Amino acid sequence: MAQQANLADTRSKQSTHNGAPVPDRFAQRGVPVITGINRVGLWSLYIKEVRRFLKVQTQTIWAPAITTLLFLVIFTVALGRSGHGVYGYPFGDFVAPGLIVMGMMQNSFANSSFSLLAGKIQGTIIDLLMPPLSEGELMTGIVAAAVTRALLVGCTVAAAMWLYPNVHLHAVEPWAIVWFGLMGAILLALMGLLASIWAEKFDHNAAVTNFVIAPLSLLSGTFYTIDHLHGVFQTISRFNPFFYIISGFRYGFLGQSDIGSAQAIVWAAVGLGVFNAAFGLLVYRVLRSGWNLKS
Repeated sequence: MAQQANLADTRSKQSTHNGAPVPDRFAQRGVPVITGINRVGLWSLYIKEVRRFLKVQTQTIWAPAITTLLFLVIFTVALGRSGHGVYGYPFGDFVAPGLIVMGMMQNSFANSSFSLLAGKIQGTIIDLLMPPLSEGELMTGIVAAAVTRALLVGCTVAAAMWLYPNVHLHAVEPWAIVWFGLMGAILLALMGLLASIWAEKFDHNAAVTNFVIAPLSLLSGTFYTIDHLHGVFQTISRFNPFFYIISGFRYGFLGQSDIGSAQAIVWAAVGLGVFNAAFGLLVYRVLRSGWNLKS
């Protein structure tokens, strides 16, 4: 009892200095130390994710660029030399923008789908869940890193195609290039994050890539215009968000697309923004629930 009294007396003396109260070094229990946005934690997570894919940039940046360039070579050799053109442009000019944004989207998905899944498999998921980061900050860091990788891949592919003979890239509508490119990268980053929450092994992730992402990408008008399709399949294509991303991105280079008039392009841009916001809210709620992560 005497020791407890001495300890209490010591604490009371330390809590005042010249008659003025001295603030405690540590906050009381239940009182948050970090208020608002944890900028340091968010930046640290973003840098960690960026450094992760830059350490293997041969696989994450340069290999996708080479693969996409091979698509361009094959299709321009097969169709370009026959004089086949689209919208009055050579076939190479038509297909190049679609290949650029397709590479961006696929790599954005690959990056975000690996983050949580690798942690679950390796048993290091606690390193992402325990730091003082909210679910929104965790989602923002992972999605931002995936978009960064998508932009790097897109710039690399565009530079390679700019050097490729008989392919010309002209920024007719720069806003469409920026907006639809970002919307595509963000959408696929969110899809990748949702897939990594659901997946229990790499095979699950590969199934989403092979049976969802690849078909939606290849059947969205990347290599053709949808007016060559039957009316039913044209209608189905217009329910594919990838179609609007690829066609809108192509509009930025050619000034024409399958979507339609300039007003239709603007409505498509607004629609993609709303769709991404709604889908992002869904992913946030799933992440916040802790489903398949904390249980």
